[in-house]
Parts: sequence; structure tokens; C-alpha cells
Amino acid sequence: MEVAAIRVRLLGPVDVAEGDRSRPVPGLRRKALLAALALHAGDAVHPDLLIDIVWDGTPPATARNSLQRHISYLRGVLGRAAITVRPHGYALDLPREATDLHLARRLIGESRQPAEPAERAVPLRAALALWRGRPLADLAGLRWLDEQAERLAGLELSAREALLDARLALGEHGSLVPELAQLAAEHPYREQIHHRLMLALYRAGRQVDALAAYQRLREALATDLGVDPGPALRELHAAILRQDADLAPPAPGEPHRVAAARCGRPPSGPVPAQLPVAVRGFVGRRPELARLDALLRSARAAHADQPGTLPIVVVSGTAGAGKTALAVHWAHRSAGEFPDGQLHVDLRGFAGHGGPVDPATAIRGFLDAFGVPAQRIPVEPAAQAGLYRSLLAGRRVLVVLDNARDAAQVRPLLPAAPGCLVLITSRNELTPLVVSEGAHPLTLGLLSTPESRELLAGRLGADRLAADPGAVDDLIARCARLPLALAVVAARAATRPGFPLATLTAELRRAADEPHAALDPFDGGDLATDLRAVFSWSYRTLTGEAARMLRLLSLHPGPDVAAPAAASLAGRSAPCVKPLLAELTGAHLLGEPAPGRYASHDLLDRYAAELAHTHDDAADRRQARHRVLDHYLHTADNAARLLDPHRDPITDSVPEPGTVPTVLTGYAEALAWFRAEKPVLLAAVAQAAHIGADRRAWQLAWTLLDFLDVHAYWHDLAAVQEVAMTAARRLGDRRGRAHAHWGLARARAKLGDNEDAHRHFECALRLFEETGDRTSQAHTRLNLAWVLDRQGRYTEALPQAREALALYRALGHVAGQADGLNAIGWYLTHLGEHRQALGYCRRSLVLHQRTGDRRRAAQAWDSLGQVHLDLGDHEQATGCYRSALALTRELSIRYDESIVLTHLGSARRAAGDREGARAAWRGALTILERLDHPDADAVRARLARLG
Repeated sequence: MEVAAIRVRLLGPVDVAEGDRSRPVPGLRRKALLAALALHAGDAVHPDLLIDIVWDGTPPATARNSLQRHISYLRGVLGRAAITVRPHGYALDLPREATDLHLARRLIGESRQPAEPAERAVPLRAALALWRGRPLADLAGLRWLDEQAERLAGLELSAREALLDARLALGEHGSLVPELAQLAAEHPYREQIHHRLMLALYRAGRQVDALAAYQRLREALATDLGVDPGPALRELHAAILRQDADLAPPAPGEPHRVAAARCGRPPSGPVPAQLPVAVRGFVGRRPELARLDALLRSARAAHADQPGTLPIVVVSGTAGAGKTALAVHWAHRSAGEFPDGQLHVDLRGFAGHGGPVDPATAIRGFLDAFGVPAQRIPVEPAAQAGLYRSLLAGRRVLVVLDNARDAAQVRPLLPAAPGCLVLITSRNELTPLVVSEGAHPLTLGLLSTPESRELLAGRLGADRLAADPGAVDDLIARCARLPLALAVVAARAATRPGFPLATLTAELRRAADEPHAALDPFDGGDLATDLRAVFSWSYRTLTGEAARMLRLLSLHPGPDVAAPAAASLAGRSAPCVKPLLAELTGAHLLGEPAPGRYASHDLLDRYAAELAHTHDDAADRRQARHRVLDHYLHTADNAARLLDPHRDPITDSVPEPGTVPTVLTGYAEALAWFRAEKPVLLAAVAQAAHIGADRRAWQLAWTLLDFLDVHAYWHDLAAVQEVAMTAARRLGDRRGRAHAHWGLARARAKLGDNEDAHRHFECALRLFEETGDRTSQAHTRLNLAWVLDRQGRYTEALPQAREALALYRALGHVAGQADGLNAIGWYLTHLGEHRQALGYCRRSLVLHQRTGDRRRAAQAWDSLGQVHLDLGDHEQATGCYRSALALTRELSIRYDESIVLTHLGSARRAAGDREGARAAWRGALTILERLDHPDADAVRARLARLG
């Protein structure tokens, strides 16, 4: 079945639709599982949460196995690729609109865009048509899903109300009365519905019925809840009594008049409309716009009866992210919600000239906008602020405070009227407003790649982009998806319509290679559109230490940095740099994409690099780079020895003064550190080689070997060892070359090139013999045997393993002896000497258990499983494999787990347990497919033969 043709339906009974045909999903638990995954579509859901949802908090002991069976069944319905396994659980990976809920949400979102009510009604009707009754109708009684059903019912009601508003604006008041009366009966206390019913009745010429509807609601609220109708309904009631002209339906040419719907008292004096011109061709930011819409709706519902409670939104983000564009676009789109006016002031908190606007000056401008005579304006600023707040009391006014510097600049400008909304933009997060005034923070990041492409298409035309899509992708990447940078580059392209876009990207590429010219192409002709100037306004607000930290961060290999590495970069302690990182993130000169990890986009990074070359001398920059490389080298060396306690230290050098290595304790912490730092460590190897720190380059590459090899990052392993080889050759370091050959051999073998691996191991062995490193000689001989084993050349492998064992015994290397014993046992059993092999593998296991090496103990258990399987003792083999499996899972070594599962499947198949074999091989196949490993084909063939 084609995945794209499938839709999971939640807005009614749960089923799967293929085109016009419904495919029911049998069984309460399967439906609940499908619904839970679909409600989290695209996100991983932990198995424990799924079990809690599906079995309503009381799962049976077999729930985990049952869950896996239900997952398998749903994959059969939806397609195998539809449900994937991720590190934190299962995810439904259908296209986003392959659920009716996502489609409904998209349509409802589209309805907020058009200004014309007729255009708003079309997507709303399409969305409402997706509801087929109560959402999740056949899952009633499951607590979590009941809560979701209520939420989805609320979404339907909100969409119905929006459609009612559009139809009222179209003058359909007469035909709406029966529907509104029915809705009012179904929701006796929902004042918004009664408001619409009263308005429709009045417009239909039924003033008496409208007043009677109000009276019924007031009595019901007083009797049942002990409250009075809210201000909006009371205002509407008063307007109906006086037959207010604003309640008349809109004239045919006047579809957007909103006074009747708002029913506020008509403002005295002028109605300010200070919003600046909206950005032409505004694109993207749909989630942010939706959140602003939702905040407005919740503010209307929650704060209508709470005088003094004011909805405040703080839109913060880095320079050039488009905060003002977003705020002004949303303000124009929502202006109808604020019939008493829209105020706007540029507070110039980060302007390059003129300094920040004093709050008193802004208040005076607001009073002027409302037409307050000069003689009525008090002299004292505090009295002016009081007059401003009094003027806004009882009104619905949108106040846009653009480019605010800090909370102190904003607080005097906050009205106290709950009908108002304050929208603030700032490069700082304005956390004090979130803490004290309950402001809603909204962080604006970079555009997505599709949004960036949409912006360019709006400025340059889709045909020009289609002519060279590769150049467009390059241009977007070099602009870092920053709206201001994209706009400036688009303007340059628009003024040269005959130039191909590839010419422009070539200019950007050349500029990026010049340390002091990287931002030259992003100068739009004035200070407001010169990216370097725009960044500088944020930089000037920093303290001296934070400014230095920003400059030094540009020297980091990237793509992100943790606080201990930043401390090494700065030559400070970790407690000293944390306030500096907080200052940079608060100013949006640095992001925090994950807790404790910091990053900036490419253009900010280039700006900081320019500053570093200007303000910091070459010696300071070199020492900072060496400190951070030493941080990674010494931390990685420690972490590698936590993963493998028998590993020899790679470096005996003293780190650069001021280096702060991370102190790790235990296997799990070391593994977590490697996983978090992997992209940085790969970049650090390349940077070390690039700046001539060749010893650090090959040593750091060697510390990564076990992690990259054991956890199946073999392409990365090959890449860093190639860098290490080049660095070691430049140094003339035979030890470094030997280790690089060794690492390349491991990577080549795991990637399937055993011949090349054999060649690299022989080179490594020769170099280790030249340097007299007997321990590494033993390791290498054992690995030469391993490569021969991979080729089925057991007769040749066995002597290599015996020579390795002899070396280990001569050195007194207990862990190596255990490895050698296990290898000999493995080769013997493959040569038919099963009894002899059993003794070797058992002695290996005892030694590994004595040294506490769990990974190699797992390998010994796996070898014992093979020996017992060869001896025909299937149950004993199964027990050995399960012991190996427990250890590999405990250590989170997925590739080793796939090997053991493959062997376990063979043992169960030999014992006649087809289902056990199938389960083990499916588990192995899942891991290998996620690793994109060629061994998956062999396991897939085993499953096919099983039938």
C-alpha cells in the first residue's frame, strides 16, 4: 500500500482511510495505540507512555510484548516505514497531513489569513467537514484519550464560532438564528455564543428576542453559577437597548466593519492607527502567528472579568530575525480585534544613533495620537502615565512597543486595561517582564529552508529560482536563513535581473574567505540594512567580559559548545563563564538549542570572528584554540578509558594553562558525553590539523576510535583517521601513523573492505614493531586475525591469535589474554574443534568477569553460544546468547546487539522455535536498517527463508 495514500482519521471513530475507502482497525488497544501515535505525529513517544495510554494506567505484565505486536500489526496496515523506532520511542512518520487532525488545523490556520469573510469561510467549512462525530468516538473510557477528545471537540467549536463570525460579517444573520439558538442550548454558559445569537436576532429585526435571550442567560448564570454576564455581553445589551447604529449589519461594500461585533462604547476623539507599513510579501512564521492568535483568544476568554490583568507578549530574537516584521504583520492582521486603536512606537533600544526613546516621550506621543489637548496634559511624567492609562481604560487598543532595550523602558508604557494587548519586540529576552508582569515570551528563530525559499521567490520570482535551484540552496545557506540577510541579498539580485544567481553566490563565497570582508555583501545601503551595523548595536550593549567571550567563541570548531569548553576557550573557570553565556543568550547573540549547549548562526559567527581579528592579537587567539583543543583531547582520553578500562592513555602532555577538562565518572556519563560532543569532536580534529596542531589532531582522532567504532559511526571514523594520518606524516610521528593505520583498518573492515583493512593493519604492525610497542603489536595481530575471520579464513586467523596471546602473556596483560583466548576458541569451533574451543572460551569469560570488562564478557558469552550451538546444545546456546544480549543492551552497543540477536535467531531456529527465531532476526534487522548496514541483507534473507 502507498503510504502517501493513507490518512489516519481521529475526528470521529478511529480508522484508516485509503482514498474514499475506510479500513477499520480492529481491537480497542490497537485503535488506542494508533490514536496515541497519530496525536503525536512526527514525534517519538516512549513505550512506557504508550503503554500507560493504551492500557489506561493498569497494564498487564505482558504489555510490552503486546505493544510490539500491535506495532507490527499497524505497520502491516500503514506500511513498514510509517512507524519508526527512535532513541526515545516509536514515531508515526506519515506526512503531516496524513491525519485528519493536521489537515483540519492547517485549514483553520488558513482561515485566519484572508481579510474577506467569504474567503475565511471556505477553509473553515472544509475543516468542519472532517469531523464525523465525537473525536476518538470508539475510545471512550480511556482517560488520556478522553482528554484529547475534549480538546478536539473544543477545536471544532472554535472553528464553528469562527465560521459563524464570517457568516455574520457576510450578512447571514437571519439564517444563522436557528443554528445559534441550538448552539446556545448546547453550551448554556458560553457567552461568546450568546453574544452572536443576540447580535443575529437584533440584525434580523428581532430586538425583543435579542433582549429576551440576554435575560435568560443572566438568570441562568445567576441561578446556576452566581455570576453576572461579562462586560462584552453587558455592553451589547446596552447597545441593543439604545439601538446603536454600530450594530447594523455591514453594508455590501463594507465587509470589515467590526464595531458591531465588538460592541464597545464608541471612543471619543480620534482612533489612532499608528502601525507602520507592513512588510511586502511577508512569508512564513506560521507557528508564531498561530501562537499570537491563540494568546489573543485566551486573553479575551481569561481576562475579560479581571480588571488590571493585561496580556503582554515579548517577541525576542537575534538581530535581523524579523521581529518587527512579524509584529507589524500580525498587528495589521488583528487590527479588527482592537476597534479603539493601534498604537506603535519605535523605542530605539538598539538603534545605532539617537539613543533609546525615553518612556515619557513615548507616552506624550500616545496622548497626542488620542487627540488630548495640550492644556489637558499634566507636566509631571507620572501624571502623564496616569492619564494615558485612564484614557485606555475600558478600550480595546493594541500597543506595539518595538525595539525595546529593557524592562525599565517598557514598564511605564503598559496600560492597565484588560481589553488591551501589548506586543513588545526586543533583542533581549526581557525576563523581568515574564517574571513580574506575567508576559508571554515568544522567541523568534531563523527561517526554515522552505520559508527562506518562499521569501526569495516573493522578491525574485519563482521562475528565476527554478533556473538554478542549486545556487538558491547555496544562497540560503550562506545567508544562514536570517531574514535580513536574505532580504539584502534578494535586493542585490533584483537590481541585477540579468545575472544568474550563481554569480551572486560566488560573490558570497569569495567574501566568506576574507576574514574582514565576510559581511560586506550584506550591506543594504543604510544603517538599518547593513548587517554589520545591525549586529554591532547588540554587541555594544555587552559587558567587556561577555564581549570577549563572544569573540573567542568564533574560534571554537563548532557547531555548538558546552560551558566547560567555553571556559577553556576563555581560560576561565566554568562558574565564571556561565553568567557571560547567560548575558549572550539573553541578548540573542547566542542561542541555547539544548540545555547547556550554545550556538550562533553563521553570520553572527563571522561577525564575531571579524571582531576577534580586530580586538585580540594572534597569540591570544592561538592560545585560546589550543586550550579548547586540549579540553577536548584530555576529556576524550578520560572518556575513552571509561568506555574501555584496559585502554592505554594516548597522551602524557600537560594541557595548555587555563584548560578546564570535563571530569567524567563512569561508563554511562562517558558515553553520554561522546554522544553529545560527537559533531564538535569531529570538527575539532579537522581544526587541529588546519591550524598545525598536528599532534593534537592524531591523538584526538585516536581517542574517538572506540566510540565511533563500537557505535557504528564508521564513515566518521574513516574520515578522522585520514586527517590523523596526514597530520602524523607531517610530524614524522611513526606512533601517530601506526594508530591512524589501525583506526583506518577498523573503519574499512566495518564498511566491507577487508582487503584494505588487512593492508592497513599490516602497516600498523610494522610501525609498532619499529617503535617497540609490544602491546599494540598484540592488539594488531588479534585484529589481523579478526579481518581474516570476516573473510572466513579461520586457518590463517588462528596463528595470528596464538601469536597475540603469546605476546599478551609475556607482557602480563590479563585483558589481552582474555581477548586472545576468546579469539582462539572462536576460530577453533569454526574449524570443527568444538570441545577444545569450549575450554578456551570459558577461560576467556572467567578472565573478563575478573577484570570487570562487560563488553568483552558479552563477546565471550556470544562465542560460547556459538560453541554450544555447534555442539547441538540449543538451549545452552540460547542461554549464552541471552547473557550476551543483556550486557550489550546494558552498554547501549547497538551493532553488537544486532550480532547477538542474529546468532540467537539461529539458535532458536535450530531448536525448532520459528517464532523465537523470527523475533530475534526482526530485532537485528531493525537495528541494522537504522545503521544502514549491509549485514541487513543477510538477516532479511534469513527472515525470507523462514517464511
